[in-house]
Amino acid sequence: MTKDHKMEVFENYESSVRSYSRSFPTVFQKAKDYKIWDTEGSEYIDFFAGAGALNYGHNNEQMKEKLIDYISEDGISHSLDMGSTARADFLNQFNDVILKPRGMDYRVMFPGPTGTNTVESALKVARKVTGRDQIIGFTNGFHGMTIGSLAVTGNAMKRKGAGIPLSHAVSMPYDQYLEAADSINYIDQFLQDSGSGVDLPAAVILETVQGEGGINPASAKWLKGIEKLCRKYGMLLIVDDVQAGCGRTGTFFSFEQAGIEPDVICLSKSISGYGLPMALTLIKPQYDQWTPGEHNGTFRGNNMAFITAMEALNFWKDDALSQDIQEKADIIESHLTRFAKSYPALEAQQRGRGFMQGLACGVPEYASKICEAAFENGLIMETSGPKDEVAKLLPPLIIDEEGLLEGLKIMETSIQQVLNK
Repeated sequence: MTKDHKMEVFENYESSVRSYSRSFPTVFQKAKDYKIWDTEGSEYIDFFAGAGALNYGHNNEQMKEKLIDYISEDGISHSLDMGSTARADFLNQFNDVILKPRGMDYRVMFPGPTGTNTVESALKVARKVTGRDQIIGFTNGFHGMTIGSLAVTGNAMKRKGAGIPLSHAVSMPYDQYLEAADSINYIDQFLQDSGSGVDLPAAVILETVQGEGGINPASAKWLKGIEKLCRKYGMLLIVDDVQAGCGRTGTFFSFEQAGIEPDVICLSKSISGYGLPMALTLIKPQYDQWTPGEHNGTFRGNNMAFITAMEALNFWKDDALSQDIQEKADIIESHLTRFAKSYPALEAQQRGRGFMQGLACGVPEYASKICEAAFENGLIMETSGPKDEVAKLLPPLIIDEEGLLEGLKIMETSIQQVLNK
């Protein structure tokens, strides 16, 4: 390893805000499909997938070829929101492959290239349409690191980082947050009671499976109940599908199984397919009330991301990938359930669905120790939850059964090592 490729370079020159280089203290050099290699030649199975930005794995061959061809032909790389062939082709492909087959009618907005960009635009359009300023978020929700997104985020540490009061948002209990109560009725009571101190909100924003909040899945019944409340009180329903979308829970949109119809949908992370920055805000036509340029951004025209995104959408022309995800998700669930039963000292339980699952440890510090041991054993995974109590699995959707089982084996070995120390 050369001088420039040692960990000291990050310690000497990079801000202390860095986090993943602390969790995975090595210098990565190469990646393919579901594996990563560092400069020492060590191989790792990736159960992290760029925090869900690499659903189709690293350096997908077809996407790479299309991208190389586009660059070699001097294709437009940056265009703001001017028309380009890549932009037009993506819009047509997204409409034909994703929206039309599902009977969905949405205007596609390019708000800027990150998850928090799409959330901010969703909150703004909801306030504009309704003329109201409050937004309902949920306990343990996470929606991004900019001020509007932080206001509807539950994590105290991240909220504190804003440095100012976070206003115009109210937090309500997520599904199963209140063990002995029905949160739908709880929220309904607040909204109909003029003495509750809660003004009628512009929108409700939710994740169908809370990622950073601890891999908490909402039931279809609860999601339908929230949708009903939105219709009752004239609130827009915003689904933040930044991490749970693009197939991570088994269907392209994570809410498809619940049969709900959001007014606004937020997509980012894996929408480009290749890890390139890209985000979409899908808005029902009647709510697309922006004036030109009212919400914009210099990098809302990442044409190279459009190229790889078009190729990624080919995975959804039939249901083969979706079926494969469901089958392998059953393997993940069965292993995590067995881990919880076989190692009672963890006081653990399986959580989540699809390729968005985790092992929630009743002894919170075990999750971080398991992930640390896993890295030493050649597996990359991270924690989530308010106390980092969940060892979270986000494998690429394209991982084969051999790789999945090998990763789960390493995870179990790591659990054993942690408990035997």
